[in-house]
Amino acid sequence: MNRPAETPAPLWLLVAPLLFVMLWAGGYATAKIALEYSQPLTLLTIRFGLVIVVMLLALILLRPAMPKKAVDWLHLAVVGFLLQAVYFGFSYIAFSSGVGAGTLALLMSLQPIVIGLAAPRWNGELVSWQCWLGLLLGLTGVAIVITTRASIEPPTIMGFGSAVLALAGITAASLWEKRFGLSHHPVTSNLIGYSAGLIAIAPLALWLESGSGGMNLVRDVEWTWQFGAALFYLVIGNSVIAVGLLLSMIRVGQVSRVSALFYLVPPLAAVIAWLLIGEVIPPLAWPGIAIAAAGVYIATRN
Repeated sequence: MNRPAETPAPLWLLVAPLLFVMLWAGGYATAKIALEYSQPLTLLTIRFGLVIVVMLLALILLRPAMPKKAVDWLHLAVVGFLLQAVYFGFSYIAFSSGVGAGTLALLMSLQPIVIGLAAPRWNGELVSWQCWLGLLLGLTGVAIVITTRASIEPPTIMGFGSAVLALAGITAASLWEKRFGLSHHPVTSNLIGYSAGLIAIAPLALWLESGSGGMNLVRDVEWTWQFGAALFYLVIGNSVIAVGLLLSMIRVGQVSRVSALFYLVPPLAAVIAWLLIGEVIPPLAWPGIAIAAAGVYIATRN
């Protein structure tokens, strides 16, 4: 009996990893720039609100199918809450507490380790020895880089704790999406996900950061062209394109392999942060970055 020929991977799937890494890495330094003109939860409230406007316009133009079951709405909302409110929320709080863009990117690259430990029990994926070896090398590289940066930029307890909670958020979102996520249209997924994030973040922003009785968020922002440019990148590049690519890649590939892409983010994020905001990269950090990159190759290769 002749076996059917394998369907070649779509073009977008071949380009998606590189595009995702570039857009995601740039988001760290860009967020640091935006936070010079706005408080963290206020920035997220504005960002999520603008993304929802973009998604509503896309919804009107494209008319994608909406979830038919209440449980599908729930799963999309849970992923949105974990990714938008928990991950981005605590990431921005970590930035405001003094954690650098490169350092946070390095801490977030620990996600594949957590995914590798949790995926077999969570959704039955088998993690190969090559993946474990790659993850171990990546962890070693991350540890080297964090150690070398500690003398220059020691994280505060508040900043480090927020970073750990952000890591937990994006890890849980990836696992939940892989197990319960369905092939919904990206517009549908993003609209529901960012709405869940806005519902969670906006009340906290109004309560904790508003300057006059809870209704002055926009006027508390310093509206400069730098803030506008950073916000545009965060809304279109980071929120619409990068998050859409991440969720799509999770649906079509093993979650542990997709998560290993995060090892490629730290070196690029560190370079971008150095170019944009002058964050120092210690010479001894580069061997660690190289080790982490080798781990990515091993963990993600077929």
